[in-house]
Amino acid sequence: MKTVALIVAAGRGTRAGPGAPKQWRALAGRRVIDWTLAAFDLPEVTHRAVVIHPDDATEAARLPAQLIHGGATRSESVCNGLEALADQGFDAVLVHDAARATTPPQVIRAVLAALARAPAAAPALPVTDALWTGAAGKVTGTQPREGLYRAQTPQGFHFDAILAAHRAFEGQAADDVEVARAHGLDVTITPGHEDNLKITLPGDFDRAEGHLKGHRPMRIGNGYDVHQLVAGDHVVLCGVKIPHDRALKGHSDADVGMHALTDAIYGALARGDIGQHFPPSDPQWKGAESHIFLRHAVELAAEMGYRIGNVDVTLICEQPKIGPHAGAMRAELARITGVDVDQVSVKATTSERLGFTGRSEGIAAQASALLVAS
Repeated sequence: MKTVALIVAAGRGTRAGPGAPKQWRALAGRRVIDWTLAAFDLPEVTHRAVVIHPDDATEAARLPAQLIHGGATRSESVCNGLEALADQGFDAVLVHDAARATTPPQVIRAVLAALARAPAAAPALPVTDALWTGAAGKVTGTQPREGLYRAQTPQGFHFDAILAAHRAFEGQAADDVEVARAHGLDVTITPGHEDNLKITLPGDFDRAEGHLKGHRPMRIGNGYDVHQLVAGDHVVLCGVKIPHDRALKGHSDADVGMHALTDAIYGALARGDIGQHFPPSDPQWKGAESHIFLRHAVELAAEMGYRIGNVDVTLICEQPKIGPHAGAMRAELARITGVDVDQVSVKATTSERLGFTGRSEGIAAQASALLVAS
């Protein structure tokens, strides 16, 4: 199922207190919108789009998502977003409030699972507190709570069905479930979560920050690379030039260690590999120094809200000897990635003279990278 997450971020959020609209404010080291988008960085979500106010184009410029201008109301903004996505072949859409920055992945996945058997689904929590009516500061009566739910987002729909519902709807709606039901769509209730809070009032920022600081997401990636040894007088490994009676063959400088580490970071981000970002068929990368690739991976991680936790590179070769150069390699990788040296490990092993590395036909490298939400 080809699914798009449509984040609604065009509101002004005046109840959240003075300052910028709440979706652009700082929260646990990032902006609210950055946390919200990160929640949908899931394999099941094909694409992400954000509906913004035209005045917020500068703040939104670096978001890793398609940007769409919203309307004067939430309903208009969602409709604008759906219309902009209508020709991209999506089977399902998850409409989500930008102010819900702490949505657990199981909430999103439950909605997607329900869409496999229903045209619409949305998370909610049963009302468990007593309900009163009141006037002039006094209780005037009670209301039964049976069958009542607190609605949450993301609210999921078969794309064509909710697009048709919005096109037919007149007036304003509290949410997209109301629009769907007005069009005759049955909406399945899926489990909500108490952590899926919506930032509405000033005090909600502290609640959300406390939650996020206790649940810093992490990502782990692995990389592997091999380059052939040919005639030459040096090799470049982890950014360090080492005199040798052979050289590594490659389109760039063939730094096998740095290539493996770069792919480990891309892998942790689920953003492909070096070849996708820097195609070897492109002549501009011929002979390029590999720090360009590694730095790009680190910057991409930062854009997605992650920093390097630690990295570990293992070089597999008979020659040259790595031990005398490992300190310089660690320092160079630390410099490029912007971390302390004690966050970088470089070590070597042989293959006991077995295989292509044992015959000194090439050098291999494997790397691991831990990324932590910044």
